[in-house]
Amino acid sequence: MRFLTRSLMGLFLMSLTFGLLAYAGSGIYSAVQERISAEPRSRPARERVTSVNVIAYEPSQIAPEFSTFGEVVSRRSLDLRAPSAGTILKVSDNLVEGGSVTAGEVLLEIDPTDAQSPLDIAGADLSEAEAELRDATRALALAEDSLKGAQDQADLRMRALTRQQDLAARGVGTAAAVEAAELSASSAAQSVLSQRQALASAQSRIERAETALSRRQIALAEAERDVTDTKLIAEFDGVLADVAVIAGGTLSANEKIAQLIDPSALEVAFRISTAQYARLLDQAGVLRPATVRVSLDVSGFDTIAETQISRASASVGEGQTGRLLFAPMTNMPSFRPGDFVTATVVEPAMNRVALLPASAVDAAGGVLLLGEGDRLEYASVEVLRRQGDDVIVQARGLAGRELVAERSPLLGAGIRISPLRPAPEGGAPAPEAPSAIALDDERRAKLIAFVEANTRMPAEVRERLLGQLNQPEVPIRVVERLEGRMGG
Repeated sequence: MRFLTRSLMGLFLMSLTFGLLAYAGSGIYSAVQERISAEPRSRPARERVTSVNVIAYEPSQIAPEFSTFGEVVSRRSLDLRAPSAGTILKVSDNLVEGGSVTAGEVLLEIDPTDAQSPLDIAGADLSEAEAELRDATRALALAEDSLKGAQDQADLRMRALTRQQDLAARGVGTAAAVEAAELSASSAAQSVLSQRQALASAQSRIERAETALSRRQIALAEAERDVTDTKLIAEFDGVLADVAVIAGGTLSANEKIAQLIDPSALEVAFRISTAQYARLLDQAGVLRPATVRVSLDVSGFDTIAETQISRASASVGEGQTGRLLFAPMTNMPSFRPGDFVTATVVEPAMNRVALLPASAVDAAGGVLLLGEGDRLEYASVEVLRRQGDDVIVQARGLAGRELVAERSPLLGAGIRISPLRPAPEGGAPAPEAPSAIALDDERRAKLIAFVEANTRMPAEVRERLLGQLNQPEVPIRVVERLEGRMGG
């Protein structure tokens, strides 16, 4: 009986528990349905304001620039070739890679034995020709004297004939005497003719002797030139490159020995587009001497030089486009032929234009101006040049207005922004840092010693740095980088 009572009590409690759980679930379900079906509460909307960097549109005069790549070349370069074949007897100490030579210096000598024998033979032949000419001259003088004597004898015979004819006409002379005088006169005339032929032969002999003498002189000059060609002489002052020669070696005729380059006649050659070339022409179509900044970056060290455009190439070249321009680089020892450099060309200045960040202008040439209530307005500008991360634009009626420096998809006309303006420059402007400084002896000596002791630095870079450090004023960037590596 007690077991039954406990069982019923347990069933009652279980039923009560399930009932309470069902009631609680029904309440939760009713609350969720009521929340879902209830109307949402409306909150007042607030305008979103974005902080944006703004800059002022300030028209001024700007000289556009564009950069291109070029190569340093030499206007005077000469391939040194063997003037004749033979064995090398002597080589100059300066005939090495990078050696400096002067005009007229003998660089090497080839064995002149093979060339000396023809020279001696040509000298002997010339002496023989001169002797023949002297003999012909004496023979001509004798022929002239013989002709003169024969002519005098013929005149004498002719006077004798005239006298016999006069005697015969007076009846004193005889016909036999007249005939004998006529035979003598005829014989004398024949003798004169023979002497004239001898004189002509003597004159022809002189002409042949003179011709033979000229030939012998030409042969002698050729033999002397062959002997002279056994020595290779520098044509002008310069530096040698691609040297491939050694004493005792054998050379063939016209074999390349080295290349002579004039380091004082350098120029930079760079190619630009046709549109860029057209902007460098004046109204008459003549190329302006625009300024060019040449920059060479080697192992983090920049070498900068300034020059002017001198000329343009005569033709475009097969498979090429644009124009090839040249700018001289005199007295710039830091550069070498073959250097790959960056050339920055300065175009003629433009008036009433502004330099803006490229991010301030969209693809259609539109900008966002700051209007009343800090709301943006749309305006159009004309993009004249693209210069690195900036653009040069021109517009009317925007002088003094502020515009968005960095556009984004969140910005547009009518949107309110919080302008962030650049900090005003207070006081006098800071003086421009000098590009080069003068070093004292101690500081210069430390830098030179550091460069000379750096074995990991390429030899060409070391030479250029030493050349810059030996100048009265050294680029400050070079000094800062060297002292940074020194730890000073």
